[in-house]
Amino acid sequence: MLATAVLALGLTGLSDGSLWPGVAAQTAAQPGAGTGVAAAVETGARTQADTQQATLPSPKGRVLLTISGAIGVTNGDGVARFDLAMLRDLGESTFATETIWTPGMRRFSGVQLKDLLEAVEAEGTTIEAFAINDYRVEIPVADAVEGGPIIAYEMDGALMSRREKGPLWVLYPFSSSGDYRTEVIYSRSIWQLDRMIVQK
Repeated sequence: MLATAVLALGLTGLSDGSLWPGVAAQTAAQPGAGTGVAAAVETGARTQADTQQATLPSPKGRVLLTISGAIGVTNGDGVARFDLAMLRDLGESTFATETIWTPGMRRFSGVQLKDLLEAVEAEGTTIEAFAINDYRVEIPVADAVEGGPIIAYEMDGALMSRREKGPLWVLYPFSSSGDYRTEVIYSRSIWQLDRMIVQK
């Protein structure tokens, strides 16, 4: 309609090729005008929001665990560092179990391996887990199921020292199923854990 009105009036534009002010104003006001710019701004805002969502807060206490490799969420230098408070914030899971290293039934609390991997958006199939003394084991990501292993930081309600296999210990609920009471699973229960690398 606007183009028809312009032609009817013979007002095709000014001598420099620009539209008359009134026509230019109406053109800018038409639905869809500037859509590309608006879409670009919106996309940019979404991208910035996504980037912000893909970060963890920085640890304020002593770093107990560092995760690297095939992960999508970090808090600097391509790794995810966790202090005790950050691990607790992921949700605490507790179970009672016997182990081949401790006497009687003990109660362990920590963060589920499943929840930890989800928090860093892990995309691999295998976890290389390292102890403070560089001892290394491999844990399949498939082990990280609901009700499965935890990264324990408490035993019987108290934080674990290095002498007690702390400060972090990968523990499976051995007493809950015979499937967990095997040499293979025992070998994955690394204590004094301090590093994990997620491998594709």
